[in-house]
Amino acid sequence: MHLACPRCTSLAVFGRLPLFWYMMDNRFSCNVDDVSTSVSGLRTQPVLRMLQLKGRTLIPVVQGGMGVGISAGGLAGAVARAGGLGTISSVDLRRLHPDLMQRTGHLDKEPDAREIIEAANLEALDREIVRAKKLAQGKGMVAVNIMKALSQYQGYVQQALVSGADALVVGAGLPLDLPELARDFPNTALIPILSDARGVQLLVRKWEKRGRLPDAIVIEHPRLAGGHLGAANVADLQDLRFNFEVVLPQVLAFFQAHGLEGKIPLIVAGGISCHADIVRLQALGASAVQMGTAFAVTRECDAAPAFKRVLAQAKPKDIVEFVSVSGLPARAVRTPWLNKYLRIEPKLKAAAHLKKKCNMSFDCLAHCGLRDGDGSIGQFCIDQQLGHALDGDVHKGLFFRGAGTLPFGEEIRSVQELLDWMLVGTKPQVLEEVLL
Repeated sequence: MHLACPRCTSLAVFGRLPLFWYMMDNRFSCNVDDVSTSVSGLRTQPVLRMLQLKGRTLIPVVQGGMGVGISAGGLAGAVARAGGLGTISSVDLRRLHPDLMQRTGHLDKEPDAREIIEAANLEALDREIVRAKKLAQGKGMVAVNIMKALSQYQGYVQQALVSGADALVVGAGLPLDLPELARDFPNTALIPILSDARGVQLLVRKWEKRGRLPDAIVIEHPRLAGGHLGAANVADLQDLRFNFEVVLPQVLAFFQAHGLEGKIPLIVAGGISCHADIVRLQALGASAVQMGTAFAVTRECDAAPAFKRVLAQAKPKDIVEFVSVSGLPARAVRTPWLNKYLRIEPKLKAAAHLKKKCNMSFDCLAHCGLRDGDGSIGQFCIDQQLGHALDGDVHKGLFFRGAGTLPFGEEIRSVQELLDWMLVGTKPQVLEEVLL
């Protein structure tokens, strides 16, 4: 049976072989030479540009960082092995290591509890980077996502660098100090996450004074992304300045005027679910796209199966925005815990008071509404609730999720199937029908 690739002019016979894609002149196309039979005389048409990052050539689909423990070495390594940028989230990775949890899970009021827990988390981060690099088999790149809002932000940066991460991706605040922290690691890519042109201009000018430029910049759309969002408050999520059609031309104009044209790739994040989205965004000047939720529901994701089902089965009416305990707007699935929390949130804020200690004994956030008694922001333990989600506890967990539709609906598919769909527009269902 002959099937036409929906994004090129070639025809090919698909037997029991996967759909192959290949690089031609730094672009992606269907590789009909690798398929069992092809129609001679028809040439493929290049469609997608490759992502050039720190001297390496990568596929233009980046896997976003998701904590706690959602994107760890398993997922990041699988994405890197496929030729992409796979990302480990640095937060509380000890949860993935029973020996480290046995060493620290019981700690409460001990005077050195924080130091012991943080040491375990740094050890876990090292293990996950090593794991991802081993799975990657020398392909792609392995990044570590670190929130600027973390109390141990600098410690995680240093550990990621020493452990051999290929890139650092930093959001949840302006990482103006990142060039200095990474001064001794010039070969590590530094990638800030921003949401508007004003933030890009501020950061680039500040970094230039420190003698370093971003190796890429993630432009995240707060109205579409999941987890913590790059806006001042929930009302700002709808601001038109965040639209890709607005921010990309503005940033590219700044680069051109500043002599930086073609030097800093832009990676856009939020609401991306198909091949046509990449084509459209590359036409606007983006170099690549970043996806989070779509990778969270792959087989290789490090979370429990129940976690993936919650995200995959969520309908638009189930997704809600609120203010996190970090003070940032956030987007998640309205599960039983979140529904109850939002209902009683006004009472919790009214009763907010300074706590003697962190609920989890290691002060994950530099500023925490619950611990610090700040009644203007969230009043829950974010590490605890995200930990429940990692374990698949649908009643107690906080399940961060993007606002967009998922490529395969409620289905849990592999990383390679997701990349086949994003890069050449072929869903796995099509191949299954052919095999029948």
